[in-house]
Amino acid sequence: MSVNYAAGLSPYPDKGKCGLPEKFDTPEELERKVLELAELVKQASCVVFHTGAGISTSSGIPDFRGPRGVWTMEEQGLVPKFDTTFEDARPSKTHMALVELERVGILKFLISQNVDGLHVRSGFPRDKLSELHGNMFVEECLKCGKQYVRDHVVGTMGLKLTGRLCDVAKSRGLRACRGKLRDSVLDWEDSLPDRDLSLADEACRKADLAITLGTSLQIKPSGNLPLTTKRKGGKLIIVNLQPTKHDKQADLRISAYVDDVMVQLMKLLGLEIPPWDGPVAVESSRNSINTTLKSEAVIKPDMDVKFKPIVDIKFTPEEHHHSEQNGIHKYPNRTESEGDCATEDSSECPADDCDIICYNSTEAKRAKLEPIAT
Repeated sequence: MSVNYAAGLSPYPDKGKCGLPEKFDTPEELERKVLELAELVKQASCVVFHTGAGISTSSGIPDFRGPRGVWTMEEQGLVPKFDTTFEDARPSKTHMALVELERVGILKFLISQNVDGLHVRSGFPRDKLSELHGNMFVEECLKCGKQYVRDHVVGTMGLKLTGRLCDVAKSRGLRACRGKLRDSVLDWEDSLPDRDLSLADEACRKADLAITLGTSLQIKPSGNLPLTTKRKGGKLIIVNLQPTKHDKQADLRISAYVDDVMVQLMKLLGLEIPPWDGPVAVESSRNSINTTLKSEAVIKPDMDVKFKPIVDIKFTPEEHHHSEQNGIHKYPNRTESEGDCATEDSSECPADDCDIICYNSTEAKRAKLEPIAT
């Protein structure tokens, strides 16, 4: 659960603003705003969603900075409460609505800060998903880049070795890789995964509508990404109960529970939220290759599904590994010799009160997990 996840992170003095008051739109305001949201979705050609801990609170996993969040209670000297474990948590209505929106072609890409694994376990295709801060259920080989999606949390965090070895067979039937496996969950000072961040950045540049759900947008670079869409001429929708850093830049600001918003949105779009039938991993939206995680199966493209102890997905080390060479910079686009923005053009972030430095997909690899300055 997020309590154990937070406890496993290194000490960090600035976790952002915690415990800010929540605001709720009136039922009339909510109805009007969701109707406007539905029209924006219908008009958009490329919709990208951004999700945070707020979409998992209805699954029993506490958030971090809400009134009863893990870090909020920690600041108050209180012990956080939780209702479930990561393994037992069920995807929320929002998780399953996102699965359906992708299936019908409305949602083009999903960017998440969550490590709870609920997007993958809900059946959302991994080739349309960037998990910028990692996944408690995923470990990867340091040698060949193979990823294992487990049906249980891998047991470590902070990109540490899990004690298991890679079993992928080498070409021409040679011995197995035997590379060491490590978890995929970031600690505060860890660089974000190159592949996920680059894909997220590319998606934000292509999007004409960015929708953020259940995130205060306080962690960068994740919290900065929606403004990339805004800077490129797209629209920004923010759905969150607490105020966020970028509220002034939002074309539409909704203050309500994300499940309530998504239920109403799906009705207006004429779509049903599919039921959850248990943990399932989907590798690709193109061919819908999937398998039930509780049966511990392996996914291999263009093959019949066979049951084995893991679900594996392979990326090349150059494509997926957290680069040992990528520098860690507070402002991802600044080089040591440059103090100004190193974007592909000279345009600036549209936010008057924003300290974000916009970055291109090449420089996106130089980033770390830290709160946005307020």
